[in-house]
Amino acid sequence: MRTSPRCWTRKSTSSPRSRPPRSRRRSTPPWTWNPPGRSTTSTTGTTSGTPPADQRDSYRVLEDVHVMAGPRKRDPVHRLRRILVHSTGNARGQQAARAKRLARAAEDLDKLQRLAGGRYYNTAEKIQARIGVIAKTRRVSDCLRTTVTTGPDQRPRLEWHFDKDILDAQSAADGWYALVTRLTPQQADAAEVFKRYKGQSVVERRYHDFKGPLAVAPVFLEHNRRIAALITVICLALLVFCLIERQVRQALGPEQTMNGLYPDNRKVRPTGRMIFYQLDSLMLRPATATSPPTILISRGVEAHLLELLGIDETRPRWLQT
Repeated sequence: MRTSPRCWTRKSTSSPRSRPPRSRRRSTPPWTWNPPGRSTTSTTGTTSGTPPADQRDSYRVLEDVHVMAGPRKRDPVHRLRRILVHSTGNARGQQAARAKRLARAAEDLDKLQRLAGGRYYNTAEKIQARIGVIAKTRRVSDCLRTTVTTGPDQRPRLEWHFDKDILDAQSAADGWYALVTRLTPQQADAAEVFKRYKGQSVVERRYHDFKGPLAVAPVFLEHNRRIAALITVICLALLVFCLIERQVRQALGPEQTMNGLYPDNRKVRPTGRMIFYQLDSLMLRPATATSPPTILISRGVEAHLLELLGIDETRPRWLQT
């Protein structure tokens, strides 16, 4: 059964690949894949998704002890390992976000400063109320310093600035975050704890497959035993799903990329979803008195995937007795 990935977008009305007609299957619209949050063009002009070595994120890992006490005095005190990590990528993102917030807040405050004493902001209370709105929406309450005075013409005036000491303290903390673990140094050093943390995306991607292509929800069952049985079957399907992806990637070698999965023929790492998508158009010719059952292959990527999976198209395993 075809699984249509949710991250696909319609590009044209022409089919990206030719398929033999099948009367009992609804035609599938043409798709091209746009990986979310990732560009396939690097700064050097190549089509590789990996940036140059001097532009890649770097990490620094430190370790100390974090003392965690309970809310009550009689609660035990726990001493846990704390791994302090600094990411240059996170630091750049936080610096850019703060600069954007400050620029927008400065624009709003300059406008308020021009309008102070006019028709709409003719009292200090109205100006203070507007300052509170700007500080809250632009998230600059901790570093914004304002003064509302009265001029010679008895009209309110606004003076404002950002506290440089607060901004310097925030800039010094950019890119840092902490990981707390109960693993002992003998079980995993600081670098190993960080590597395990960064590997959580693999587990999260399986949750995505569990809820996406395998469609664990919605469940139209009432009895708990039937729900548990359905989840068990879906978990077994997820295991097969992952093993197929793993076998294809291992058969591809260290690079683990291949062509032919997408219309532009770029080299990408095959996923379980795309493997099933490409193999969905396979057809089986039943056995006759003179010929065995055979898998009919219409495209080269199908033959390549079957070869990587170790399947002989002339001898389908599920029909062997």
